[in-house]
Amino acid sequence: MTNSGSITLNFPSLRARWRSRLLVAVAAAGLLGGALAAAPPALARESFAELARTVSPAVVNVAVVQAPGGRSTIPRRFGQQQPPPNGNTRALGSGFIIDPTGYIVTNSHVVGNPVEVRITMADGREFPARVVGQDELTDLAVLKIDATEALPSVAFGDSQRAQVGDWVIAVGNPFGLGGTVTAGIISARSREIGAGPYDDFIQLDAAINSGNSGGPLFNMEGQVIGVNTAIFSPSGGSVGLGFAIPSTIVQSVVQQLREQGRVARGWLGVSMDTRDAAKRAPGVRRDPGVRVSEVQPGSPAQRAGIRVGDVILRYNDREIQGPRHLAWSVAETRAGEQARIVVRRDGREETINVTIAQQPAQVAGARTPEPGKGGNGAAPRNGGPTPPGGGGSK
Repeated sequence: MTNSGSITLNFPSLRARWRSRLLVAVAAAGLLGGALAAAPPALARESFAELARTVSPAVVNVAVVQAPGGRSTIPRRFGQQQPPPNGNTRALGSGFIIDPTGYIVTNSHVVGNPVEVRITMADGREFPARVVGQDELTDLAVLKIDATEALPSVAFGDSQRAQVGDWVIAVGNPFGLGGTVTAGIISARSREIGAGPYDDFIQLDAAINSGNSGGPLFNMEGQVIGVNTAIFSPSGGSVGLGFAIPSTIVQSVVQQLREQGRVARGWLGVSMDTRDAAKRAPGVRRDPGVRVSEVQPGSPAQRAGIRVGDVILRYNDREIQGPRHLAWSVAETRAGEQARIVVRRDGREETINVTIAQQPAQVAGARTPEPGKGGNGAAPRNGGPTPPGGGGSK
């Protein structure tokens, strides 16, 4: 078969340009004797305008005056802050309304130790806000504003369904400029970046900059699948390495913050050795399970007979793939519930029933674990690289 004509690529519109690329692919398939069964899908969307118009009214600017001495478990986060003469700290971030009655989700590090919180809507309206609850370990916070009418809001989607390569848009308030939309794709999933004990970030290449903290990450259906929280940047600006908390984590934490102002997590009371995994040669598959390096005195693990050196293989019939997996499994278990744990000890498997307790406040606030061990009862900490961020601590 011969090519009976030429195809011009200099079309005046984006739609025409991408249509031309599809025609090129079809022609190529014919020239290859039908080796390609069909033309590939278009590699880019024509426009995100309709999606942006739909979701942007629910995205807000969060302005906070923080008291001196406020603490954050996650330093070097992106955002803006400048110390005024009185010693307080002013921070700007982003957030989004999840309920027409005025509940707003943002990052805990944006809120910090607030003296005053003010919300600016996309239409310019301003409201004072109160803090409903904060969870430093996942870096999430819930705020509440009161309005005389229903407010625009957005809904959560299922981040588990999001795939590497999916289109996403981020909406926020970079550098205090006001509502800004950036687009990109999901670059990776389940990233552990050393920000906290429950790291499970979505990595994206959409531009995320100072002031985007707490803003939503949307899928193409206009659903929130993440909260933009961190960047990795040598310069302090976007280099295409942004990280968002998955909506599956956000929804669980937000629900507890709305209902009781805090997050109650299960506690097992073990530390997990992560050094063996770190030394394993690249490409070598890691065996399931995690080795117990420490059992805390008086903990549920000690009372049930778990020992240092045990390898935890399964937790309530879940095969444990690593420290982070066990940490989440324990955290999701309610205090007082019994967990069935299978360990490998002296070359054989044993089943141990453990009554999970509520994570103590002093454990929940721990931030400096011993290098190479998991801290916070059953929360992995690797003593790894500095948490990513740039352009300030918010």
